[in-house]
Amino acid sequence: MRIPLTATIAFKALQQHHTETKDRQVRDLFAQDPARFAKLSTEGAGLFLDYSKNIVDDKTMTLLYALARDTQVEALRDDMFAGKEVNRTEHRAVLHTALRKPRNEKLMLDNKDIVPDIQAVLDQMGVFAERVRSGEWRGFDGREITDIVNIGIGGSYLGPKMTCQALRSFAHPRLITHFVSNVDGHDLDAILSRVNPATTLFIIASKSFHTEETMMNAQSARAWFLKHASEADLAKHFVAVSTNLDAVKAFGIAPENMFPFWDWVGGRYSVWSAIGLALVLSIGIEHFKEFLAGAHAMDQHFQDAPLEKNLPVILALIGIWNRNFIGSTSISIAPYHQDLRLFPGYLQQLEMESNGKSTQVDGTKVEVATCPVIWGDVGTNGQHAYFQLLHQGTDIMAVDFIAALTPSHTMKEHQVLLLANCFAQSEAFMRGKNADEVRADMQAQGLPAAEIEKLLPHRIFRGNRPSNTILMDALTPSTLGALIALYEHKVFVQGAIWGINSFDQWGVELGKILAKNIQAELSNQTKPETHDSSTNGLIARAKTALQNKQ
Repeated sequence: MRIPLTATIAFKALQQHHTETKDRQVRDLFAQDPARFAKLSTEGAGLFLDYSKNIVDDKTMTLLYALARDTQVEALRDDMFAGKEVNRTEHRAVLHTALRKPRNEKLMLDNKDIVPDIQAVLDQMGVFAERVRSGEWRGFDGREITDIVNIGIGGSYLGPKMTCQALRSFAHPRLITHFVSNVDGHDLDAILSRVNPATTLFIIASKSFHTEETMMNAQSARAWFLKHASEADLAKHFVAVSTNLDAVKAFGIAPENMFPFWDWVGGRYSVWSAIGLALVLSIGIEHFKEFLAGAHAMDQHFQDAPLEKNLPVILALIGIWNRNFIGSTSISIAPYHQDLRLFPGYLQQLEMESNGKSTQVDGTKVEVATCPVIWGDVGTNGQHAYFQLLHQGTDIMAVDFIAALTPSHTMKEHQVLLLANCFAQSEAFMRGKNADEVRADMQAQGLPAAEIEKLLPHRIFRGNRPSNTILMDALTPSTLGALIALYEHKVFVQGAIWGINSFDQWGVELGKILAKNIQAELSNQTKPETHDSSTNGLIARAKTALQNKQ
């Protein structure tokens, strides 16, 4: 039986340690230890992590490593990679890592090696993508495909969209990728108004082929297409990522153009599977394999590196320290790379849908705060929007800075300024600016003494704001794969420590059930149910507006 987290020796020691050190300043820790950066940084799988600007020291980290061991992180990690049932509430293995395994490796699940099946789908994706990319696959009037429209939701949308944007410099010059997720018709309408049905390929991504939002968008796209072509032409313009062959065939998609995946692949972990078909079409199968290889390199690092040098473990433990002891309620993700602009949104689902839980695996209530709020934007945009709050707001919020040292463009001066801002902001969050420093600056500017004292409180920065900096040499398929896998494993480690199941999402279901009932009421298919007065009032107003629209 699991020992309650707060009852572990390591957790109690961390509480005492925090009490004894809560007033320390990170700028003083740097001054006291010239080797701090070297001690509190590490690298692996093509990524470099500097965590020295967090409010930690050697003792903090030692206690955090003990906490990981007390909560059986290593054993649980090994169980996941071995295909054991770590998703206990859904009785499933969790094997997105298997999708990244090299062709020559084996992994047994239910007495079957699953690697050949994975590789078969990868080969199917590669052959199909090459036909489209080469121009062999053509639309109903003989023209080459120019636009790819991926219709999905959740992980079937966020993963492909983020990775296609991140790796746009590797994209095929003829193919433009578009993504539809929102059941709001404005989303689909905006894309259909810009594409040509004769040169557009739709990917319908739904494991069951019954996902309500996805299938409504898919059926609307199908109806739009049939205004310009015949049902016989559907097979040239629609493919499916699904496991429901009958529904796929009924839609008009050829069986050979259905790309399957498995129930041991969770939606938010599925970009490595056939859900990544849009990415394969965009960057090609060889670059996609590099993407998988980068993630596999991080998998190996996570499995093999000692805790003290293990990037996912360290990133997770720093997050535990900031959340459960420092009291940081959110993490701002700050990529200093425009092509990573969708990465914060991707991490929102990965982290908050995984660890936004208040119930432990054994059904008991968690005793500590779990997942912080994940949010952010690309670096210099964030500086001119919300960094003010991070610097001088009332709450301590952690920041993850992410940067590539070399760009894919040739404008060197832009890259120099970009990196200067990234490093300066992390230094500013850590150092702050005390009253003596602010006063000295204003005196040097020749401001009158009275004006200095008036402005002084407004120009003080408390500093001591925790941050990590993650660097890569360049943003490539390999380093992007490693970066995503880094955060996947961070989520796993934190879930293991908090004692929660990071791989279910029951909280998503209630709203879906209620929405079906209200949808029927809005459509006059059923009589109104008994709701609260607010919901009844909203339904009534909506029905009136919809009737007037007709």
